[in-house]
Amino acid sequence: MKQKLLSRMEHYFGKDVKRINHAHRVLKYAEEIIAREGGDPEVIFAAAILHDIGIHACERKYDSVAGKYQEIEGPPIAENLLSKINFPADKIPEVLEIIAHHHRGGIKTQNFKVIVAADQKVNCEEANPSI
Repeated sequence: MKQKLLSRMEHYFGKDVKRINHAHRVLKYAEEIIAREGGDPEVIFAAAILHDIGIHACERKYDSVAGKYQEIEGPPIAENLLSKINFPADKIPEVLEIIAHHHRGGIKTQNFKVIVAADQKVNCEEANPSI
């Protein structure tokens, strides 16, 4: 399932290596965190791979990559990709909720905490490459 989703994400982002690499790095950290702290691997892996999937739509629609727009545009795109790979239907709502809140927070689940921690770590590294 994870490989199918990675493939769909990579195809969706096309030549946008920056966004593809970001998703891979968030996934890597999420895997490390889940090994230590737990969580639902299917939900976490899907959310890690797709958390920024709406970024191209935001650039086209709003001329911005602001988190508030990503949280609007990302969930419908993610839902479409998840349904195409037969992702467990009962887990899709949680993945979409994580994507819809990953910038502003407000969710207290372990799965959400893993995604936020992994994304923040990657964002920090990308902002400070010398670290």
